[in-house]
Amino acid sequence: MTINVLSILNDTTVDGPGFRTSIYCSGCKHHCEGCHNPQSWAFGAGEDRTIDSLMQEIVADPVAHVTFTGGDPFFQAEGFAELAERIKKETDKTIWCYTGFLFEDLLKVPAYYNLLKYLDVLVDGPFVQELRDEDLLFCGSSNQRLIDVQASLKQGSVVLWKRDEDFF
Repeated sequence: MTINVLSILNDTTVDGPGFRTSIYCSGCKHHCEGCHNPQSWAFGAGEDRTIDSLMQEIVADPVAHVTFTGGDPFFQAEGFAELAERIKKETDKTIWCYTGFLFEDLLKVPAYYNLLKYLDVLVDGPFVQELRDEDLLFCGSSNQRLIDVQASLKQGSVVLWKRDEDFF
């Protein structure tokens, strides 16, 4: 199993709380106007990376948590689900994920749900240029939500993520 990866940023602080290893994948059909990463739209634009090689990079940084972004990781849901499962089994790292899909729509697709079940926080919804707000925490436009995935799956409805003051 491989994931087509454009880049990996180590120790970034913009894709979730604390230091993070952010995996930027290729492939996105949302094509949001004003996207800060339009080079990620093309499928196959990056390098195919095995789950094992990604895990080696993730565990090499003992303090950084993990973020899946892109592109849209849900267009490579099978590979990201396998990677997320390994991260949860082999580390104590949290996983954040950015997507242009809505949480409610992801629940309807079994392959997408298989990735969701390993995520801690999902930043959902397309970037909307007219709703851009630079003061928002970890998202670009006010329509996007920071969703506590595990609480939402348990409750059966969206539960928004609450900032953990101990994390900052």
